Amino acid sequence: MTQPRTRRKEARPQEIVRAALHLFAQRGFAATRLDDVALQAGISKGTLYLYFENKEALFRAVVEESVLPNIEAFEQMIGTYDGPTPDLLRRMIDRFGQIVQSEVGCVPKIVISEAGNFPAIARYYADTVIKRGLTILTFVLQRGMDRGEFRQVDIPQTLPLIVAPFLMMAQWQHSLAPHVAMKFNPTDVLSQHFDFLLRALAVEKHT
Repeated sequence: MTQPRTRRKEARPQEIVRAALHLFAQRGFAATRLDDVALQAGISKGTLYLYFENKEALFRAVVEESVLPNIEAFEQMIGTYDGPTPDLLRRMIDRFGQIVQSEVGCVPKIVISEAGNFPAIARYYADTVIKRGLTILTFVLQRGMDRGEFRQVDIPQTLPLIVAPFLMMAQWQHSLAPHVAMKFNPTDVLSQHFDFLLRALAVEKHT
């Protein structure tokens, strides 16, 4: 009789984090109350406080559980992939597209919209996600240039051009998309973005 209860207790932090991600995606960070998260997770507010001292700690847990595993997967991908760099970039963009369309895609939108009122979560996200993400992209661009697959570009000035469509799609999917007639298919948009990138990064052929 005690074993199911033990499993439930061990699973509780993950259940709380999943409930928080769902509510953050629906309502945003500021409008989500800890009472709502507890209700969504099927626990008391007192139980929630056993694991998370406040909403910012819960947001950090959401990032750790739902965002950082993707960053780690990208880091592993670039560390083990030995094929052409354009193919590596394509794999990364495909995975980014899946993230954008999931509830996890709400996280950058939350950070951007709430940064002014909650600077601590913006600093945390910048340090744990953005810095590592830009390091990954820097590696991929440098790899392509070193192998003669990409032309020489100013990497720091190129990074925002690569990232911007992903942020736009994340913002759109989790803000305007449910409320307007205009529709974008993130998969198609990001596929087009990849095509533009390859053309922009292509090595110039001299005749």
